[in-house]
Amino acid sequence: MSTTMRVPDLADVLFACDLQPSADPTPDQVRQAIHDRLGACSGSHEFCAAYVAQEAGDHPETYTDRMHWALDAVTRAYADYRLAA
Repeated sequence: MSTTMRVPDLADVLFACDLQPSADPTPDQVRQAIHDRLGACSGSHEFCAAYVAQEAGDHPETYTDRMHWALDAVTRAYADYRLAA
């Protein structure tokens, strides 16, 4: 993984994945889900950011909880990596 990815960028990617907070994914599962989603999007997190924006508008009642989960999961999953906040 590139060390230039920022936590919010990775959280957007995770938010757009099928992985669910209720599954209590491990850090390895979080990293794999992000890797797979980025691969499906040709390495561009911008597609995921657009999806997140759409979901925030369509489902504001669930957006905040899911984004908090995504930010926390990314922070834990990449604790040993150098990421920008």
